[in-house]
Amino acid sequence: MDKGDGLDRGKKSKPSDQLKLTEAELKENITKVLNTHNPHAPQNIVRFNYKEGVYQRVSVDHTAILFEMESNIVYQDSEEGRRLMLKQGLIKGDVAASYNFNLLSKSTFLASLFFDLSQATPVEDGGEVEEAEEEDRPDSVASKADKKGVKLGNFFHFTDRATQTLNNPPRQINCQTAPPPRSIFSATANQWQIYDAYCEELQKQEKQKATLLKKETDKSKKGVLVTETQVLTDLTEVAKETKILERMVHQNTFDEIAQDFKYFEDPSDKFRGQEGTLLPLWTFQHEETRGLSVTALCWNSKYQDLFAVGMGSYDFCKQGRGMIVFYSLKNSSFPEYVFPTTSGVQCLDIHPQHFYLTVVGFYDGCVAVYNLKKKSLEPVCKGTPKTSLLTNPVWQVRWQNDDIDNNHNFFSVSADSRVVSWTLIKHELISTETIRLSVNGGLSNVPDDEQLVNISGGTSLDFHKQTDHLFLVGTEQGKIHKCSIHYSSKFLKTYNAHNSAVYTVKWNHFHPRVFISCSADWTVKIWDDTIKVPVFTFDLMSAIGDVAWAPYSSTIFAAVTIDGIVRVFDLSINKYEAICQQLVVAKKKTKLTHIEFNPVHPVIIVGDDQGLVSSFKLSPNLRKTPKVRSCKNH
Repeated sequence: MDKGDGLDRGKKSKPSDQLKLTEAELKENITKVLNTHNPHAPQNIVRFNYKEGVYQRVSVDHTAILFEMESNIVYQDSEEGRRLMLKQGLIKGDVAASYNFNLLSKSTFLASLFFDLSQATPVEDGGEVEEAEEEDRPDSVASKADKKGVKLGNFFHFTDRATQTLNNPPRQINCQTAPPPRSIFSATANQWQIYDAYCEELQKQEKQKATLLKKETDKSKKGVLVTETQVLTDLTEVAKETKILERMVHQNTFDEIAQDFKYFEDPSDKFRGQEGTLLPLWTFQHEETRGLSVTALCWNSKYQDLFAVGMGSYDFCKQGRGMIVFYSLKNSSFPEYVFPTTSGVQCLDIHPQHFYLTVVGFYDGCVAVYNLKKKSLEPVCKGTPKTSLLTNPVWQVRWQNDDIDNNHNFFSVSADSRVVSWTLIKHELISTETIRLSVNGGLSNVPDDEQLVNISGGTSLDFHKQTDHLFLVGTEQGKIHKCSIHYSSKFLKTYNAHNSAVYTVKWNHFHPRVFISCSADWTVKIWDDTIKVPVFTFDLMSAIGDVAWAPYSSTIFAAVTIDGIVRVFDLSINKYEAICQQLVVAKKKTKLTHIEFNPVHPVIIVGDDQGLVSSFKLSPNLRKTPKVRSCKNH
């Protein structure tokens, strides 16, 4: 032991933090079983098997590598091993010489084995070829050749011998048919000869068609006359039953939509606060209305599932035919009534008491009354104002109460600045001018030539819900006039409402002084008729097509814009923004034109410029009735 260390190296040092065990614990044998499973390997790895279509557990490798090091051991008989041994001097001289010869080239070693036998001496008779007992090395072969006097050839000069099979010569099979007969024809023809030849050919074809038609008609006339009469009589007798059967089939086909219409209430409204949604229901479109726009919508007051749709065009350069279509919620696949018209329909209205009468205004300035009880497609009566200076479109028509003689009465407003009263007397329409709109006010004793300069075209019309003689008129200049039937020379009040044409003006169903208007200047305004300034103004950032009051609440209204969005407002909840704003069209280019609330059911219908009418159900948040405030008598 070295004294300078200060340590006793003969004894084992015991760490201070070692666990102290008793003699029994030290003598106790503890067995540990080792297995091939790695406890740290994950057991919950799965992968999707596309063949079986399920997730399967993946087996994990349990091999644990404790030590790994790259080795530098080389085989002794390999070229690399011999090279290392030669470098280190572990191989003797003879072996090294033979190894150096092998390293010259692999091809040299092979060439030395196949020397030229033609230059070797022949073997004597009876002699046998001696088998080489020595190893096949180049030095042994060279020594044998020197002993026998054989001249070695050039080991690097050799030729490759190869064989090639013969390619079968290609065969060609040709056949030739006999040429078709030919003939040479030449002639001169002028235009008259060509024309005569065409006429003769056409006459021959017409004669052949005529003979065939005669034969077919003669055979079919006998049976067709009998069957046609039978079919017509059968259809008239079973028309009502077939319509009921068609509705039953339709309700079975669209049973899910019918169930949503009757029973579905959106439960997500509880989590939206005060906002609501629109649930899509049925869509209505007729094949013959393609290419036409929805220009008017109106619900029937007696049959709440029936509504009328006016078809026309707002493009003044593409005016043509029109159509009046009546749809029912019970059958969206085919309309109940269809009335084709020669001019585009611009407005319509269904009589509130006589539900079968419908008045229609056309683009050519005419008005007509249709009767659904009659089977004819023509109107009951049709007329134009006799004193009209211009044939301008009729933008709005409204039924009014019958006069003293119980004659039906309605009013119209057109682009020629006139509000006309129409009376239906014995299938004739008698018109009387109620008031003429102007830029400066009512016109009375002014020549017709000066009236043309000062006129203001009317665009919308609506009568007061409680007072029959009061009505509102919207103009192309953006003004709204409050008028009365009893005063034809002046306006009761004028509102500078909008900067563009007023598309819609409507009185509120509940409040006698409130009305609403919309325009192409992107705004919806709510008015009090005693104030010339709007009470509320809503900028919808897009041109507005139509606006409508809800029939169940005085504070709820809806508007449609040309960007395909329906907005529903409730002034009792939010006075600044819509509580529902929803895109309801599939194509971005589709423009919404009109909207109407159902008078009984929580349903709205929306029309667009593609001739499609869509129906939507209002969620519970969109049909809340305002609370009635109780007034205490003091």
